[in-house]
Amino acid sequence: MRISEIFYSIQGEGILAGVPSVFVRLSGCNLRCTWCDTPYTSWNPEGRDYSIDEIVAEVLQSRDRKGAAATPHSGRHVTHVVVTGGEPMIADGIVELAHHLKESGLHITIETAGTVHKDVVCDLMSISPKLANSTPHERDGGRWAAQHDRLRYQPELLRRLAREFEYQLKFVVTSPQDLVEIESMLEEISADRGRVVLMAEGTDATTIRERAVWITEICKREGFRYSPRLHIDVWGNRRGV
Repeated sequence: MRISEIFYSIQGEGILAGVPSVFVRLSGCNLRCTWCDTPYTSWNPEGRDYSIDEIVAEVLQSRDRKGAAATPHSGRHVTHVVVTGGEPMIADGIVELAHHLKESGLHITIETAGTVHKDVVCDLMSISPKLANSTPHERDGGRWAAQHDRLRYQPELLRRLAREFEYQLKFVVTSPQDLVEIESMLEEISADRGRVVLMAEGTDATTIRERAVWITEICKREGFRYSPRLHIDVWGNRRGV
């Protein structure tokens, strides 16, 4: 499997924000979001090939090594792993990887755009359906726009993921007008509104704070959750945090 990075940090987004976690970032994506904050896994995928055993070993070593740096016994309390990308669900070996991580006693979150289904095991399917604001009409000459738009929203597949997994629906929001599209999606897929998470698009703390002002008002009105981007707040737009 092509891996761009494995690192220990905190979950910065969604309903598990703040939870210490080991991140496994797979390289490769079937979408090309114009605002992608990890272009090294999509627009310009990079990394090296790992075996399943190598990935699991490095996850456990990252957990124990980094945890031990805090207190002599803290490593045993790091129980969460986040499999992310890119789009991890397109990776050959994702089913086997998830199985081995689960056998290691870890809580597994898989972060996906919800465009591909695999028979994985996980404790939280973090589904982030892409809105029209993600379509790259101008980036890279617009050559990815038609394919991206065709793939980004798969309502039947989203319904299936919601039936089969504990899930959250995390939407990346750029303007209040995005709510019209979000409401249409939620109605079509019959989603549980209590599992909907809105998150500001942005890779700097100032932009996120500005958008948070009106996004939180939408959440209060509609009963959605607001998600911060804690890793941006703490470390800025850096890799491996």
